[in-house]
Amino acid sequence: MSSPQVILITGASTGFGRLFAETLARHGHTVFATMRDPQGRNSANAAALRSIPNVHVLEMDVTDDASVQSAVDSCLHQAGRIDVAINNAGYGLIGLAEACTIDQVRQIFDANFFGAVRVNRAVLPAMRRQHHGLLLHISSGAGRVVFPGFGFYCATKFAMEAMAESYHYELAGEGIESCLVEPGAYKTEIFGRIALASDTTRADTYGNAAHLSGKMNAILSANTNDPQQVADAVQAIVETPAGKRQLRYRVSAQDLGVDHINSVCAQVQTAVLDRFGLTADTTFTQSSAASAS
Repeated sequence: MSSPQVILITGASTGFGRLFAETLARHGHTVFATMRDPQGRNSANAAALRSIPNVHVLEMDVTDDASVQSAVDSCLHQAGRIDVAINNAGYGLIGLAEACTIDQVRQIFDANFFGAVRVNRAVLPAMRRQHHGLLLHISSGAGRVVFPGFGFYCATKFAMEAMAESYHYELAGEGIESCLVEPGAYKTEIFGRIALASDTTRADTYGNAAHLSGKMNAILSANTNDPQQVADAVQAIVETPAGKRQLRYRVSAQDLGVDHINSVCAQVQTAVLDRFGLTADTTFTQSSAASAS
């Protein structure tokens, strides 16, 4: 195993986040598992995590600037550093795009996208002082391909993909990496917490398209894939030496063309950076990797 690392995880009460915390702690890393309301509705989840060696539980609401900063400050106070921040918090929204209200769209972007922006802004000053760190963004195959009826969920993940790739280039010279994990459909609690488009009067005027979200949700929620596969992939990424990590990792039983999209985009981005003379400025070099070790 690589040296033990200090890892901050958002949305760790259940699902992928809970598995990440358990898996990384079992492998000797110090984990700060964050969640909303650990003294109230998530008290049982918090207690279960606290019973695991190497796990500390912190309260964090990723939609609240002060809550994010408070949790990060607490982590730094207790551990002295943050080596890895895993942006996992988020939820799903299904329904025809027209049937999703503006408030619903704002809310899902606030949790799924702006939440990661808040966390990154909170942890990066410490990471840049350290000259090392990893921002690990839990995206989705739905951040590369679009599923009808899941349009705004896909939009939040498409936005995360662009943000994480921008960080990937901008932070390379600081010895900090930004990577993406793109899971397929896995059986986690997210399917029990999906929000529904609330303007049903809009959906009632559609024909067959009105049933798209229901069909897609049934297909995705019926999967039996083991989510531990994603936790194992995250562990492997965390323990990969600095400078050796990929930008994107697809983790799913089926590809659906995501690998092809990633490959083409990598070629195009390489050409764009070269065309504008930015390659040297956006590459994680051996010198930055040395300073990160």
